[in-house]
Amino acid sequence: MKFVENLLDNVKPIFDKGGKLEKLYPMYDALETFAFVPDHTTKKGAHIRDSIDMKRTMFLVIVALIPCLLFGIYNTGYQHYLALQEEASFIDMVLFGLWKALPLIIVSYGVGLGVEFIFCIIKGHSIQEGFLVSGMLIPLIMPMDVPLWMVAIATAFAVLIAKEVFGGTGMNILNVALTARAFLFFAYPTMMSGNKVWVNAEGGTVVDGYTGETLLSQAITQGANFYNTAGVQYASVSESFMDSFLGFIPGSIGETSVLAILIGAAILLWTGVASWRIIISGIAGGAVMGLIFNLVGPEVAPENLYLQVPWWHQLVIGGFMFGVVFMATDPVSAAQTEKGKLIYGFLIGIAAMIIRIVNPAYPEGIMLAILFMNVMAPTIDHYVIQGNINKRLKRLKTA
Repeated sequence: MKFVENLLDNVKPIFDKGGKLEKLYPMYDALETFAFVPDHTTKKGAHIRDSIDMKRTMFLVIVALIPCLLFGIYNTGYQHYLALQEEASFIDMVLFGLWKALPLIIVSYGVGLGVEFIFCIIKGHSIQEGFLVSGMLIPLIMPMDVPLWMVAIATAFAVLIAKEVFGGTGMNILNVALTARAFLFFAYPTMMSGNKVWVNAEGGTVVDGYTGETLLSQAITQGANFYNTAGVQYASVSESFMDSFLGFIPGSIGETSVLAILIGAAILLWTGVASWRIIISGIAGGAVMGLIFNLVGPEVAPENLYLQVPWWHQLVIGGFMFGVVFMATDPVSAAQTEKGKLIYGFLIGIAAMIIRIVNPAYPEGIMLAILFMNVMAPTIDHYVIQGNINKRLKRLKTA
């Protein structure tokens, strides 16, 4: 590391003010501050001094995403060879999954950081750190066979419209990664839903009797009677639940394994990066709404088999858990007050289940629920703060 530090120090004058590459200073600064603690000092105002800067916070989120990424790589290969009904070693599955996932990550970071660098050079400020996480989240919420050009367009759209238009990192009102997913969902719906996008098989074909649908799609049409990836009915809902919890099912690269997601959640909570209030209240909201549908569904709409799916199973299918842990807890677009975080998370869980079950045209309800609550977060905080003010005014009047 000393060699790298000396190298950066030697070339720094070229990028400093008056140097030949002065305009490219944001690129140098991004590399230097990513590898080493920045030597920037504040000149005015009050600031909290500790050892954690924004880049380190973002890096902790990436560390929490690693379990989802690693399992997603393996599951991609697993689903591929399962579709072909071919025997394959663990290494073969991992190598195939890496072959599919790595290009998505490269395109996401390449396009996103490219847009970021362009804006930094134009505005003349340092690179902003927010895309370190968004660049990893975008590939993890995509189907494994999504075309790379679509990922590039969605990433550019999300960085430009959901972030830079509002002033950059810390100013966006919508989650950047979910904006990319929503853009693709509405612009190219046939490429983001159905059977074929979740599994990759040679020549674009799969063996007879194989279904590449996610359990979320199957639950819409079959209710609690899920079918496994070989087309054979499960012995029980519990068996299907365990596959959903562990992640051996078709789905987006990083969203299938609830176990991996919970490991990431533990890292985020232990390091204090994520809010436990949002995570717990989000899960509680989804559980409450799912339970209500279980109780009233058979009476109100017996033809809707989706209402019969147990509430606890609803929590582990689709991207619900991934969204609650990694998307809803975005510190920029989420509610900021402590009580507001509880309300914000609870409403996300409720809205996700309502969208998912009442309108199956949008099976991934957590995406729309979080984006909607991103918009409502300032209003929630406003009323929480106003409520506190009113309580204190009443105390003064009665004193």
